[in-house]
Amino acid sequence: MACSVADSSFLILTPSKRPILGNKIAQLSFPGITSEGLHKIRTKQSRCSISFRKTNVIRAVAVPVAPSPAESAEDRKLLCERYGFRQIGEPLPDNVTLKDIIDTLPKKVFEIDNFKAWKTVLISVTSYSLGLYMIAKAPWYLLPLAWAWTGTAITGFFVIGHDCAHKSFSKNKLVEDIVGTLAMMPLIYPYEPWRFKHDRHHAKTNMLEEDTAWHPVWKEEFDSAPLLRKALIFAMGPIRPWMSIAHWLVWHFNLNKFRPSEVNRVKISLACVFAFMAIGWPLIIYKTGIIGWVKFWLMPWLGYHFWMSTFTMVHHTAPHIPFKYSNEWNAAQAQLNGTVHCDYPRWVEILCHDINVHVPHHVSPRIPSYNLRDAHKSIQENWGRYLNEATWNWRLMKTIMTVCHVYDKERNYIPFDELAPTESQPITFLKKVMPEYA
Repeated sequence: MACSVADSSFLILTPSKRPILGNKIAQLSFPGITSEGLHKIRTKQSRCSISFRKTNVIRAVAVPVAPSPAESAEDRKLLCERYGFRQIGEPLPDNVTLKDIIDTLPKKVFEIDNFKAWKTVLISVTSYSLGLYMIAKAPWYLLPLAWAWTGTAITGFFVIGHDCAHKSFSKNKLVEDIVGTLAMMPLIYPYEPWRFKHDRHHAKTNMLEEDTAWHPVWKEEFDSAPLLRKALIFAMGPIRPWMSIAHWLVWHFNLNKFRPSEVNRVKISLACVFAFMAIGWPLIIYKTGIIGWVKFWLMPWLGYHFWMSTFTMVHHTAPHIPFKYSNEWNAAQAQLNGTVHCDYPRWVEILCHDINVHVPHHVSPRIPSYNLRDAHKSIQENWGRYLNEATWNWRLMKTIMTVCHVYDKERNYIPFDELAPTESQPITFLKKVMPEYA
């Protein structure tokens, strides 16, 4: 039997403006896996291969070689159990291109269907209206359920804008710009700034320096100041499911972050969200008071950011997913191996228009949301052995929130409580209280 040693890594959120990602398996203790096996990686120059039969291992002269956990089916299963995954995919061969994967998809999954597109709008408007009605009528003790529903419903608005940005909502670009702007406006999310940054995330997915998604913490940043260190510990730990708010503020309102050719469109989007704040918020307060603004807008908005943060973390954060420098980067590996498919409760998937079916979306962003399931089925049939799949669970979230912190070249990530144990009580607390259920 032969196996190849593979890279792996995490993608982590931090307020930092610089992306940092690892390229090795985190050093953790697994039954049946040696520490040597955990530290073997595939380098840029070669893919180390080994052969073994029973307990006989073929070794290079004077250099012991052990099977990589990313290559051995048994060890991948142990990694799945440790991190809360259903499947950890085999490394995609270097000679496979993104075009090879796209060419296996049925042509119908790229087709825009106006009826299905506007059906998503109807679902979101209806479910959001129902949520507002529930908030208005629910007794105080049922308000959290009403907020959860309404926050999930308006996440569907974001997904509609997301399709518009990828030109997969309508064949009319003007319609897409109008619908995308209107869909994101109640979220105070400027459509054009997000679109420009998100396009770069897709073009540079899992690229160590260039990806515009969330980033892990630099060691020098963590060590730079005690106050910042404490803030990072809370941000990457207990409040991490809402840290998309920080990303939203940092990336989308600063004109200096955009190219000169983008600035005018960015200004239009900013004007739209500021207009909503200037008109919509006073109207809500006038009709319902400050408490009403909290009940009807702020709490659902926080619910939306919970899903925004959670989807982003789960889609792009895992110990075995490699992030590479641009001169080592492979588009097919980044989009197929570097993205996680995660199943959520069906009502969440319906209200969020299957945004969780994320692998085909990264293979080709032009696939409309209502065709993602058919595309994923095709990818499973043709490339299923390479897919990373999970069902949303406590263990998955616990891994992200308590382990994936500071970048380390040798180990990918070092948890905060290992670097600063006396200051990491929030992380220690999460490790104690978060269940291990997978």
